[in-house]
Amino acid sequence: MAPEKKAFEGVEWRIRVADGSSEVPVPDMELARKVWLRTKGLISCLGSNVWMFLKKAWDIGANDPRKVIHCFKVGLALTLVSLFYFMRPLYDGVGGNAMWALMTVVLVFEPNVGATIYKCLNRMFATFLAGFLALGVHWIASRSGDRFEPFVVGASVFLLASMATFTRFIPSIKSLFDYGAMVFILTFSFVAVSGYRVDKLFDFAHQRISTIFIGTSLCILVIILVCPIWCGQELHGLTVRNMDKLADSLDGCVTKYFTNTNGEDDKKTQGYKCVLSSKASEDSMANFARWEPSHGRFNFRHPWKQYLKIGASMRSCAYCIEALNSCINKENKAADSIKKHLSTSCLKVSSSTSSVIREVAETVKKMNKSPTVFMLIGEMNGAVEELRNDLKSLSQLLDLSTSAENKEHETPLMEIIPVVTLASILIEIAVRTEAIVSSVEELAKLAEFAAHDGKSKRSEMKDKIVPDEEKPEGKLEALQRV
Repeated sequence: MAPEKKAFEGVEWRIRVADGSSEVPVPDMELARKVWLRTKGLISCLGSNVWMFLKKAWDIGANDPRKVIHCFKVGLALTLVSLFYFMRPLYDGVGGNAMWALMTVVLVFEPNVGATIYKCLNRMFATFLAGFLALGVHWIASRSGDRFEPFVVGASVFLLASMATFTRFIPSIKSLFDYGAMVFILTFSFVAVSGYRVDKLFDFAHQRISTIFIGTSLCILVIILVCPIWCGQELHGLTVRNMDKLADSLDGCVTKYFTNTNGEDDKKTQGYKCVLSSKASEDSMANFARWEPSHGRFNFRHPWKQYLKIGASMRSCAYCIEALNSCINKENKAADSIKKHLSTSCLKVSSSTSSVIREVAETVKKMNKSPTVFMLIGEMNGAVEELRNDLKSLSQLLDLSTSAENKEHETPLMEIIPVVTLASILIEIAVRTEAIVSSVEELAKLAEFAAHDGKSKRSEMKDKIVPDEEKPEGKLEALQRV
């Protein structure tokens, strides 16, 4: 049977043409089918990847439409600058150096107003200063004779480039003029060295400065007039959001510990991490906001540096909340009797502290001085004092447990440490919250926040409460019933 099958597989099918003159072999259809399936798979995979890329791009644009608007603004600026190259009268005015204007737009256009103005002004002043010095060096070198001219140019490039590079290491200059120093080195070296071979150096420098001035001016106009994104407003909003996240994290952690609740609020307890990771963004926004003109509620000389002090105070508090969260998640659990003894005072400290943080967040958001913040601080300090008294009375509770005859009810030391540590951290958070309030009060003084023109919602609610019913324990009892 095997030889017959082998012989059958070796048979080649042929088709005889009608006239009988020749025979045409039939190609192997299996190979063509494999090639088609492979090609079809590649096309399907490519289409799937392209579709996933388009979906991700759509999600990015949908989540933050400002990114799409920024793309259109860059295209608009480049189109306007291109007119100096396409239109003959404008081209004759700037010459072939019109391409420098296009390069300027690509290099200096940023998503927000502050960063764009920072780069534009640095580029304009650095180019003007470098061009002026390069012309002076060229004038001195041309009168030194052909023999010494290259040495004069080389020495000037070495000295000025070295000095400009050194200034980039000075913190005060680096934060304001780092980009300008880099442009100065590039422009001076380019113009000074080109002057050794170019005859009409003055015209060359004039055209370069003119095109850069045109490019930067158009960038500033487009970034301000077309859907502007202000660094000052971004920093202001980031500060308010971080305060709210800080308050939510504090409330969530303590409530989760004493009520043993888990669920959707777990994300809120991690909000302090956003506060800890926002330092770089705050520094960048505050640096660029100083370059922005007056806009909205913010003047040109708005105290943006004070926002950095507020951010530092919030991070100091966030580190304590991080320690609080790690204390809550420890494997060593506190005794129920100890937790019950300190739960009311701990919840009260947490609630009053978060209320203070939310109140100062509202102060920054509305740029109005709060009439109730010092009352809330008084409530917070009263809650802290009550917690300290409970900690002092804890020793009496321990003495009672150790003097009992039944040793099974004795409280181990490892069951006391977690809750006592948590209470100590809460007291420290309350102290650091006062530093946040002080920073916000300083901001209100420097920025001249308006006085509150009416009663806050909290004050209106307090007016409706009968004095005998005005007790802070109401909220805490509600939390304990969760």
